[in-house]
Amino acid sequence: MAQAMLKNSRITLLFETGMNEKGEPIFKGKSYANVRKEATADQLHQAATALASLCAYPVSSVERTDNHDII
Repeated sequence: MAQAMLKNSRITLLFETGMNEKGEPIFKGKSYANVRKEATADQLHQAATALASLCAYPVSSVERTDNHDII
């Protein structure tokens, strides 16, 4: 039976940086690698909130990306 082994994890904060000429929002992302594999959603939310408080733009969303090795 195949198994998925968590290789690494990253968190991405997506910021709304303004509007384009059509009135649509412009988004820019900032990724942070080497997130603890054991980090819970609450812990990641706390970290994202702390990082967002240091930035000039409002956070639109926070994403976690996990990479796995399938063996």
